Amino acid sequence: MIGMNLLRRGIGFEAMRRPVVGVIGNAYRIENRFATQMVGERNLRAVAEVSGALPLMFAAAPEITDIGALLDVVDGVVLTGARANVHPTRFGCEPDPKHEPYDLHRDDLALALSEACVARGIPLFGICRGLQEMNVAFGGSLHPEIRELPGRMNHRMPRLENGEIHPDPTVIFADRHEVTLVPDGAFAKILGCNTIRVNSLHGQGILEPGKRVVVEGVAEDGTIEAIRIADAPNFALGVQWHAEYDPQRNPINRALFQAFGEALSAGMRQAS
Repeated sequence: MIGMNLLRRGIGFEAMRRPVVGVIGNAYRIENRFATQMVGERNLRAVAEVSGALPLMFAAAPEITDIGALLDVVDGVVLTGARANVHPTRFGCEPDPKHEPYDLHRDDLALALSEACVARGIPLFGICRGLQEMNVAFGGSLHPEIRELPGRMNHRMPRLENGEIHPDPTVIFADRHEVTLVPDGAFAKILGCNTIRVNSLHGQGILEPGKRVVVEGVAEDGTIEAIRIADAPNFALGVQWHAEYDPQRNPINRALFQAFGEALSAGMRQAS
């Protein structure tokens, strides 16, 4: 009834629609038997509560998810973090069992999707593995254990003395190091500052940036933490930290998801 009344007043449904954001899934097995696709709820809540969009999970498998059909439906895409590393053969290296698990289907989809989003001007936000996928998609390389490089800190999540992952999420996701941003860059303009503090939960990281990858933020040990894609017609940013953890409270992460939401709305206005 409400929709019909709006139409009678000359207001179309497009004016009521929230942006739709495709959030990539991850391969996961329940009881080591049942194949599923999984998305962390924090990603969905960040999109819904801070970007003001409707999150729509899609399968990270090219035989299920057609990129063209997906991009005809969504107004933006989030490439989330994941436990699996990008497979080394994607950037000319040999795989090593100690760097498993891998998610080959997600590699297939996410790398092609990164290029397609930029080409079509669809807002793209990469988080942790998502940043790494964006870098590889544009010709860059990764290091499977960034802490093994000379002078680098351990960027993996905190653990107890017995080696188990720390049980307290507030400790795991606590801000652990600074990131220096490029003055007057995209991140500095969004965040209104040149230095921030972020969490750190990754082993793999960028080794060599891709041809169109512009480094906009670097940790104190030289690890690349923030990137943008050069000459992208719309929002195409990636962060190495987990910005989805607390954007409802953290001003840095909130500003990023809000900027993503603004790009979604602007894209919808241009398309209408």
